[in-house]
Amino acid sequence: MSPELRASELPVSVPTAPAPDRPGPLAGLRVVELAHEFCAFAGRLLADAGAEVILVEPPGGSAQRTHAPFADDEPGLERSLSFWAENTSKASVVAALDEPEDVEFFRRLVAGADVLLEAETPGRLEALGLDYDDLVLDNPDLVHVSITPFGRDGGNHPVTDLTILARGGPMWSSGYDDHELPPVRGRGNQGIRIAAHFAVMSTMTALLGRRRHGGQFIDVSMVAAANVTTEFASYGWLAGQQTVQRQTGRHATPNPTEATQVQCADGRFLNTGVPPRRPAEFESLLKWIRELGLEDEFELSAIIELGAGYEYLSLQLIAEDPLVGEIFQAGREAMHYIASKLSAHDTFVGFQQRGIACGIVWSPDEVMSDPHFVERGFPTEVHQPQLDRSVLYPGPAIRFTASPMRISHPAPALGADTDRYRAESARSARRRDEEE
Repeated sequence: MSPELRASELPVSVPTAPAPDRPGPLAGLRVVELAHEFCAFAGRLLADAGAEVILVEPPGGSAQRTHAPFADDEPGLERSLSFWAENTSKASVVAALDEPEDVEFFRRLVAGADVLLEAETPGRLEALGLDYDDLVLDNPDLVHVSITPFGRDGGNHPVTDLTILARGGPMWSSGYDDHELPPVRGRGNQGIRIAAHFAVMSTMTALLGRRRHGGQFIDVSMVAAANVTTEFASYGWLAGQQTVQRQTGRHATPNPTEATQVQCADGRFLNTGVPPRRPAEFESLLKWIRELGLEDEFELSAIIELGAGYEYLSLQLIAEDPLVGEIFQAGREAMHYIASKLSAHDTFVGFQQRGIACGIVWSPDEVMSDPHFVERGFPTEVHQPQLDRSVLYPGPAIRFTASPMRISHPAPALGADTDRYRAESARSARRRDEEE
């Protein structure tokens, strides 16, 4: 970002009052998670919602602990920002699943759990005698969730987040008007996180269904999850044999649409969305132009005024009536013109207040400073013991008034809770022996 943009300050916001200190919506739920980057975010969503999530790591720690970037650029098992971001509110135990004693420990953990979450290579758990058919013998109500690139029956092919998004389809819809440029991969491991959300939704559904039929096995395909998250690209091809075209800052469609992205007076970009179509929208747009003293300067003001005389500018009417088409286009140009005169935030707020859709293109650091997010309490300060200071995290996106989601603590140190859960497991084993 240029120094000029950094110097452009956002409005000051005051966070809302903190959520009440009550258990989260999933309090009382126990989840055993086999450490893997493909299921880490799903585990975090459950943990921040109040579930007791026990992260089972191999000796030496989860591979995700080695993923860069690291805090202060100092590599270390306790300094991976990727691991920190996706493992909040969890406990950590160490177990080697190729050791008989640890296999028994793992079995007892799962026997007392509601959910097993894993992303193991298909066939590995079966070979260890730790797959659903084995574990359900001790826990008929177990919900076993498996996240794999192609599903359990899809083979063991190497993948990355990039190849998941490419093969699943979202990349075809992401890019720019200039098709000389290649498709764009959305950042932030979106292929992995899409699958994580499907895993959490299916977990919640299965837990509701336990009262009727007990536990079950859930097989999540990451590529399939990505494919059904392509808006109408996949369905358009299947139903109409139409291929969508990538477009800058707007939905991919079979036929190119008008550009909607404009640069504002402060240098930031704004997606202006759908122009006015209803009388009230044209009236409020013209009123704002007049309030800004731009009516004489904006040459299409008279055409905007005509828009208030139509009940609704439907797409069919726009296509059939040249005058209606001009009015519709004038509404779009008016939005672009106003945006060019104001800062992105002032433009955004002004359009929102007038019922006209738009959105600012924020940089990552600006997202965490956005007044709306700040007022919702989304940026969350978490004390990071490795640094002896607080670190800003993206908090839960969902607000519950009676049972709030929250980051209860930072990602656990490797094996920090091993002794506690091994002791609990030993007590459970003794009770079982006494009962027998």
